[in-house]
Amino acid sequence: MKALQVFKKFPRTFWVANTMELFERWAWYGFFSLFALYLTGSTDEGGMGFTQIQKGNIMGIGTAILYFLPIITGTISDRIGYKRTLYIAYTVYTTAFIAMPFFHTYFSVFFIFLYLALGAALFKPIVSATVAKTTDETTSSIGFGLFYMMVNIGAFIGPFVTNHYQQIAWKYVYFSSAAVIAANFILLTFFYREPTEKQKQKESSLGKNIIEVFKNIGVALSDVRFVVFLIIVSGFWTMYNQLFFSLPVFIEQWANTSIVYDMFHSWWPWLAEQIGTSNGTIPPNILINADAGFIILFQIIVSSIAMKFRPLNAMITGMLIASIGVGFSMATQNGIYTLIAILIFSLGEMSSSPKITEYIGRIAPADKTALYMGCSFLPVAAGNYFAGIISGNVYQSMSDKIQLAKNEMASRGIHMPEISKAFSQNDYLKTAADKLHMNLDQFTNFLWDKYHPSNIWVVVTGIGVGAAVLLFLYDRLLLKKK
Repeated sequence: MKALQVFKKFPRTFWVANTMELFERWAWYGFFSLFALYLTGSTDEGGMGFTQIQKGNIMGIGTAILYFLPIITGTISDRIGYKRTLYIAYTVYTTAFIAMPFFHTYFSVFFIFLYLALGAALFKPIVSATVAKTTDETTSSIGFGLFYMMVNIGAFIGPFVTNHYQQIAWKYVYFSSAAVIAANFILLTFFYREPTEKQKQKESSLGKNIIEVFKNIGVALSDVRFVVFLIIVSGFWTMYNQLFFSLPVFIEQWANTSIVYDMFHSWWPWLAEQIGTSNGTIPPNILINADAGFIILFQIIVSSIAMKFRPLNAMITGMLIASIGVGFSMATQNGIYTLIAILIFSLGEMSSSPKITEYIGRIAPADKTALYMGCSFLPVAAGNYFAGIISGNVYQSMSDKIQLAKNEMASRGIHMPEISKAFSQNDYLKTAADKLHMNLDQFTNFLWDKYHPSNIWVVVTGIGVGAAVLLFLYDRLLLKKK
């Protein structure tokens, strides 16, 4: 079926839901593309000055909870209605963004991020379920491809907007995200319609409702093959999330992005000056945002090709390609190679990620769509949790510049002041470089050559390739026996 004929089959609610998804992703990625840098950034530049482990805990545990909660919020929304749930979600989301810049300690930042995660958890299963309910067997592949493209349009716009605000003050990053989320109240009030009637059920206590939710989850997870699939896919999400958990920090600490700036400046000076810094570099959040840009350009083409193949075959191929891309992005200091690696990663992501959502959406019973779509977030939750460990404990020990500098100074017996508000991370690196009679660039290259922080790519790629191999075995050994 031709794509244009498919487009005509989508009802208005499908397009409204996709537009709300665009705004929500704009708000989310506007701040989340900068979040790792905000958490670990030097305090003299407005960052929180947290360690990589603290960052990994906040981002990993916080987003894991975000993606776990939809197994509950999805069922609740089936009962009280999608529209009412979305009103609650946008209220929590907006207030969380407004409050976030006023929290500065490790535990308070952790708390407000969990509150923000609640708003996202209320939102996520509703829009996915709306797309599932407004598509059918003939429109689902293109429909979910469009949905994923809208995700990435929002993800592409957000970082460009907040990059401008971040250069003024960090608080405006969060205020701008709050304003974008608030715009969804208009779409929700005047244009969104329930895709199905809410389930009529007898009134019961909150405790009984919660028990019933977990009973329903037990039913959804009673299929061993489905559970094995979810476990394998969690490996993909562990690898995938390094794009936001580890790569921004890696680029900030190690990569030379001035050559990317010079390349763009030779082609289009105005664009380079808009996205670059006054120092002639490309910020990490802008560089990783190329992933969303590539998806906007190529998602429909990739989805049109992928719809000709079995979902599992498309997923396996996509996982392998994405694993190579994300690993290569942390294997070099050359910003050009990093950009090429992000392109490779995005091609794999386009093939695999929408197919995961489509695969689960299509096997869900009609009366439990939101519940099953909520269960689809379980591997994402696990992937985020383990991604936090990789970007926290593993990254800090293998690749964190601050930790490697500490190791080097300790190995030489050189006493250094502890990092604090009065003695920032930038102060530490500059002092360490001075004691070794180097400038900062020389010190960075010295640490790179001695400690090989790029070895983190082996860990990240290994996780993704392992997931692809297990999914291949799952298809050949488990599904073929059914």
